[in-house]
Amino acid sequence: MTEYQPPGDPPRGPSGEPSGSASPGSGAVYDAVVLAGGAARRLGGADKPGVRVGGRALLDRVLTACADARTTVVVADPRRTARPVTWAREEPPGGGPLAALDAGLRHTTADLVVLLSADLPFLDRRTVAALLTPLGGGTADGVLLTDSDGRDQPLVAAYRAASLRRELTALTGRHGALTGLPLRRLTGALDLTRISGPVASFDCDTWDDIATARARIREHGHVLDEWISAVKDELGIDLDVDTGALLDLARDAAHGVARPAAPLTTFLVGYAAARAGGDREAVAEATRKAVALALRWADEDAPSADAPSPSPSASADAPSASTDSPSTDTRSAGTTPDAAPEARPDAG
Repeated sequence: MTEYQPPGDPPRGPSGEPSGSASPGSGAVYDAVVLAGGAARRLGGADKPGVRVGGRALLDRVLTACADARTTVVVADPRRTARPVTWAREEPPGGGPLAALDAGLRHTTADLVVLLSADLPFLDRRTVAALLTPLGGGTADGVLLTDSDGRDQPLVAAYRAASLRRELTALTGRHGALTGLPLRRLTGALDLTRISGPVASFDCDTWDDIATARARIREHGHVLDEWISAVKDELGIDLDVDTGALLDLARDAAHGVARPAAPLTTFLVGYAAARAGGDREAVAEATRKAVALALRWADEDAPSADAPSPSPSASADAPSASTDSPSTDTRSAGTTPDAAPEARPDAG
């Protein structure tokens, strides 16, 4: 496991991406290789890539982070995934990370390759972009994350494909095969740039790690982003929306109309946006119209500034019901409309 960075550490993005990370979509063309065929001995042999964190399998969370890859290769036995991938397997199965990397690399064609393990619950697209960006210039063979202790995490990294192939060929020549060789035999021969990423590099090796990850995504500062990502994955949509604007709309509908109006209104906004093309601009326009309507609705409950107020003189001149209709007096028994003169305090 990579040590988890608890709340209170230096400010980072919503998913804990490294400081100075690029925005999603750095423009780099890359392929991704995800190693998902380990034995998970510290999890008692459980199907680690299929273990769910925040309602999503760990493998699917990693696949979302590298969704911009031109080709994504998963080195493991095929399984159902949130998006299409290419499957590969090292020979023999369980031959170690170098053998798995070699098997996956054979299915890639891009100059840059992002290499990931399948147990990274907090990896996101910003982190992937941050790994790729330095390779746009300079001569480094790769860029990898380091954890909070400064340790290299070579399975959260971006590499030049040519550098990987060169070193894999050299290792095969020296050892006859890659089976059983540790990954450091490869990375030790590469010129690497390092980026600190304590949260994004957090991996799940034990059930305690799984529990930590599940608890973190339910923290107040993360739960909405995590939930929205999970829903988008479940529904098969990839849309960047203004969460704050939608929450404001739900608030206006709940307060200005009625509480049940909030979910119904946001549903209708989504439906209208889909009919209008379904992009970010369509969502924004439908949200703007609904917010304006909710505010107009609420305004009608407030006293109108131009409504005529009752005339004071008219109120003063209005006859009293008790004066004109003494027989309808409803005061309780035992009281009298007027005391007799001799009973008054000022009577002489």
